[in-house]
Amino acid sequence: MTIFDQILEAQELLGKNHENAQSPEEKKLLLLAIDALWFLWRNGQAYEFEDYREDSESNAPHRVIAAFNTRDEADAWVRTKPKPPDLALVLIADNYHIVLSSRDGLRTSLVPDPEFEYYIEEMTRDGLPPPAATFNTREEANNWFNNQTAPPPQTVIQIGGEHYLAVYYRNINHRAMFPFSIVERLHARRKRREQNGPRE
Repeated sequence: MTIFDQILEAQELLGKNHENAQSPEEKKLLLLAIDALWFLWRNGQAYEFEDYREDSESNAPHRVIAAFNTRDEADAWVRTKPKPPDLALVLIADNYHIVLSSRDGLRTSLVPDPEFEYYIEEMTRDGLPPPAATFNTREEANNWFNNQTAPPPQTVIQIGGEHYLAVYYRNINHRAMFPFSIVERLHARRKRREQNGPRE
């Protein structure tokens, strides 16, 4: 079944539920879902949506829409957008940031997002997962990663005794390797909040 067939079936199901909905609020929400699917279809984003769903089902980290080496590059990119992608995720030096924008696009900012720290924390809740590959140096790991034409969405590896998550963002063809130690930043913030209160 193609993504277009799935969208049509989903709309049909939503339409039936809309007919049986008891309250105006429920009807509005169901119409919103139907319109969202039409938006994807009519804006030529059905295949992109299909890729998004496949990425989501792989339990990989949340996808990003762009990646930059520096904050200056990211800021310049945002300024070129007449309508910045509000609430979208981007990488800056392989750190997650969220795009915040007013509806008119006149006020924008890129805010660090702890999304990935929580993701790694969940991955390690029952201990460190076994690495699929082990390397002595970052250069060796980079060569291994870059020589893969179609890497899996994520792979646990070990570099010099430290665990990393090698992530492939296929929607932008970007590869990134995140040290599991980034979860320590999350733990440090929690400790500061415990010591100084919730405003810390």
